[in-house]
Amino acid sequence: MTLALLFPGQGSQSVGMGAALADAFASAREVYAEVDDALGQKLSQLMREGPEDQLTLTENAQPALMAVSLAAARVLKVEFGVDVSRAAFVAGHSLGEYSALCAAGSITLADTARLLKLRGQAMQRAVPVGRGAMASLIGPKTDLALAEAAAAAGSEVGVCVVANDNNAGNIVISGDKAAVDRAIEKAKELGARAIPLNVSAPFHCPLMQSAADEMADALADAKIVAPAVPVVANVTARPETDPEVIRRLLVEQVTGRVRWRESMEWMAGEGGVTRFAEIGSGKVLTGMAKRIAPDAESLALNTPEDLEAFAKSPG
Repeated sequence: MTLALLFPGQGSQSVGMGAALADAFASAREVYAEVDDALGQKLSQLMREGPEDQLTLTENAQPALMAVSLAAARVLKVEFGVDVSRAAFVAGHSLGEYSALCAAGSITLADTARLLKLRGQAMQRAVPVGRGAMASLIGPKTDLALAEAAAAAGSEVGVCVVANDNNAGNIVISGDKAAVDRAIEKAKELGARAIPLNVSAPFHCPLMQSAADEMADALADAKIVAPAVPVVANVTARPETDPEVIRRLLVEQVTGRVRWRESMEWMAGEGGVTRFAEIGSGKVLTGMAKRIAPDAESLALNTPEDLEAFAKSPG
């Protein structure tokens, strides 16, 4: 089997995530301690105990989700002898791209934690609360053409773009609130369901430019080396290994579209991937993988039992 490891993005967080890994393995506890030290905060305690409203804050959710993914990756390596190099590719959804790069050795754990903390803060600063909005367009009639048409209608009154092309039947738009509201009306006219998302800012749209500028400055100073495994980038939906290209794409990712459907289609097609394993918190990407690449095996690695079974499996 040809394996790809997937790393989840914001929305997969929950109070208690990663606690079972910490209870079972010293190697997981070490990851959480390293992240806490890098950030100068007890993020691991917030992950375990909440409160949920604090964990959900973008500046906390982003490094927290990364920490759980990297704890699981370290457990696989230290406890079960399964290194990330077993995979042909790694990929992560939005912030998960940082997790993927860290797991592949491109960015250190401490630097990844600090970059994601800053990324969350910068995204929150970019747009005053209430000005922006995001909405998920769902249903069997929802495809990229419908979403683009809805976004175009919204663009008549403000910024509105397709932010996340997750899979057929699940596409997210982002922009000015008035523009997103107009796009929602158009999407419904075209036969899609539209659900406003409970988010604090309009991610992956041009309104995030000031956050992209902040990340450009931070990433310019970050040490990035070639990953041990090619990372399929959100912005290009293709594998990348060049450190300077990776640096540039991480900046573009802040305002750019998450081309997840295309990334998965490429891995399952030209990439030859037959097995997708989501590593970290939740099963969001596993569900998407089953819809995008139904002929491939898709599984989520959340618990100690999941990791042990995966390590013992062939491929």
